Formats: sequence, structure tokens, C-alpha cells
Amino acid sequence: MATVRSAHTVWNGDLFHGRGEVTLDSSHLGTFDVTWKARAEEADGRTSPEELIAAAHSACFSMAFSNALAEAGKTAERIHTSAEVTFVPGTGITGSHLTVSAVVPGLTAEEFTDIAESAKTGCPVSQALAGITITMEASLEA
Repeated sequence: MATVRSAHTVWNGDLFHGRGEVTLDSSHLGTFDVTWKARAEEADGRTSPEELIAAAHSACFSMAFSNALAEAGKTAERIHTSAEVTFVPGTGITGSHLTVSAVVPGLTAEEFTDIAESAKTGCPVSQALAGITITMEASLEA
């Protein structure tokens, strides 16, 4: 069964001086300010589409990695994933860089890397971002 999640944005003014509010409708977790300056320069307490994509990518990858580990008969004690999404004004979103570290008992470093690469490819957000470069650093913690 398909799942649909929703959010909406109300924007006032022009691109460079205006401002908007992004509301997470499905989860009701809040409304967040968004501006061009927050997107292209400094966050200054506001979010951007790229930060929201980074949140989605890090969460999705962690879930895909957890599932790939389970398929290999392993369970992580902890997975920590961060995503950095790059935006270049005039060009657009150019990449997403994942950094993952995890504690997975009974897994070799080679197995860890192979499973992480598979999860990166299989992650639905990675697939949705297929038009950009996705890189990853993965490290197995003791």
C-alpha cells in the first residue's frame, strides 16, 4: 500500500527579499522559516529545501542500511548517518554526501562497506536523487 506524506509552503515577496514558512502537514511537527539567504548563504535559524532533503536522505539511508544488514543476518547496535546536500546558486543541487558509522557485531569492514554501498543504491531517496552525485564515507566502529 502506498503512503503519502505532505507539507506545504506559504511564500511572501520576491525570491531574494521574501520569506516563507514550510509546514510539515503529515507529522504536524511544526512550521519552519525559509528564505533565500538561508538557502544560499547562512541558515541563521531558518531551514532550506536542501536541509530538508539532507534530513530525508540521512533517515532513508539509515533505514535502508538497517534492512540490508538484517538481510545479511546482522543487526546494528547503532547507525549514525549524516547527509550534506550541496546547493550552488544558478546551478542547483549538485550532490549529497553521506557519512555513516555504525556498530555492527560480527561484521567485517569489507562486508560493512559492501552492504553500505548496496544500501546507498537501494535507498529510495538516493534513487529519487539520481540526477546528482551521491558520495559516501562509511566506517565500521568497534
